[in-house]
Amino acid sequence: MGPSHSEAQRLGASSLAHLPADVERPGYDRAQLRPGIVHLGIGAFHRAHQAPVTDLALGASGDLRWGIIGVSLRSPDTRDALAPQDGLYTLSLLDTDADGASRETLSVVGSVLRVLVAAEDSGAVLAQIAHPDTRIVSLTVTEKGYCQEPATGRLRRDDPDIAHDLADSDAPRSAIGMLVHGLARRCDAGLPPVTLLSCDNLPSNGDTLRGLVLEFAGLRDPGLAEWIAAHCTFPNSMVDRIVPRTTDADRQRIATRLGMDDAWPVVGEPFLEWIIEDRFVNGRPAWDQPGGARFVEHAAPFEHLKLRMVNGPHSALAYLAVSAGLDTVSQAMADPALHDYLDALIREEITPTLQSVPGVDLVALRERLLTRFSNAALPHRTQQIAMDGSQKLPQRLLGTVRDRMRAGAGYQRLALALAAWMQYLRGYDEQGNAYPIQDPLAEELQARLASAGQGSDTDIQRARALIGYAPVFGDLAGCEELSVEVARHAMVLRQQGVRAAVRLF
Repeated sequence: MGPSHSEAQRLGASSLAHLPADVERPGYDRAQLRPGIVHLGIGAFHRAHQAPVTDLALGASGDLRWGIIGVSLRSPDTRDALAPQDGLYTLSLLDTDADGASRETLSVVGSVLRVLVAAEDSGAVLAQIAHPDTRIVSLTVTEKGYCQEPATGRLRRDDPDIAHDLADSDAPRSAIGMLVHGLARRCDAGLPPVTLLSCDNLPSNGDTLRGLVLEFAGLRDPGLAEWIAAHCTFPNSMVDRIVPRTTDADRQRIATRLGMDDAWPVVGEPFLEWIIEDRFVNGRPAWDQPGGARFVEHAAPFEHLKLRMVNGPHSALAYLAVSAGLDTVSQAMADPALHDYLDALIREEITPTLQSVPGVDLVALRERLLTRFSNAALPHRTQQIAMDGSQKLPQRLLGTVRDRMRAGAGYQRLALALAAWMQYLRGYDEQGNAYPIQDPLAEELQARLASAGQGSDTDIQRARALIGYAPVFGDLAGCEELSVEVARHAMVLRQQGVRAAVRLF
């Protein structure tokens, strides 16, 4: 559902002075703010994570060269909501107190100056990337937005958007195409290079982005690829904050608190983490304020830890919960059997594959994670997490499976998570309720599963069909040991349901 538009008093620059005293607002003069960042994929996560941290940096440093020009790749909803509000919106942080009562803190974020819609005017996006004031181009376009093969990280040259963008430099559709064509304009104009900062849940996300950009640029113009490789930087980063979709109930509750309408607020948990390699070719905001980012020399250990210990369990729980008909993560965590399964998955199968990270207590991290997932004030929908499994699971679960197999160690709970994904791809839960599947490879995956037939050995045939799909499973494709293990759990899921399956351990 798109944002609502009320005729009542609306959040905006002229109404900031009328906000209640307990609502935080930008701590700098927005009239002096200038754009220095172009951000592709200005969805809820960016507006609840990087944009508020940028707001902190602007207020603390007084360096106002780092305003954000957001880019929505396809939908105009965010632009249409924020333009009448001068780019302002409310961030709601939700949790519970010691007695279990919900509590909420509100702040108005001012770092977003305006939003462009690439589908309407990609030329404006290219011009902004090539603007002399632009120093950083950042991204939160989700895993599928990189147009890569999940198992290898290589550019999917047969992707329709990539094929289009290679042929048309003036109206690119993909994030990779927009970056390369925008950088080409900078290079041609003799402008300084920029930092390209991925903020998506990909392993070595900066290195991955660099490889995709250089591959695309090399196909377009080898000289451009050489310029990008020599001058632009691609720091790796790790981001973490739970950000559910905003609902009409959120909008109404926040409007009541504000005393005015906000068409497109965002909600999230109080916890925030942002680890960034400090490799910026043309300056950066003072993001390292208390409550903001942490700059490190190498982000890989933190990325590895987060993908396996946060994202992996999140996906495992989501597929089990969707099959059980549970709508939110906190509902799933309130089920003792699912809670115990997740705890044991992290403790017994994931944690042993992790190397120590300076300053990180893995036991405390696990306990904090279980508490975060149990946050009943934050209704994070399991269907939201379940999206795009083909793009997410290679880095969230399959790397851990490989490590367990190499060590000769058990991976039953990981196999159950893969079996739950296979069951999720049926498109209906244990109660027979149908749901849509949002995944760029859904049709191919469902066709493979359907071809397995309906015989007495359906579970092993379906498992072989799924795990034989190399674009997702890579060097695990066709692994009979893994297929047998997944099939064993799939049979229990199909015959007895989710709660029986998680109680087997």
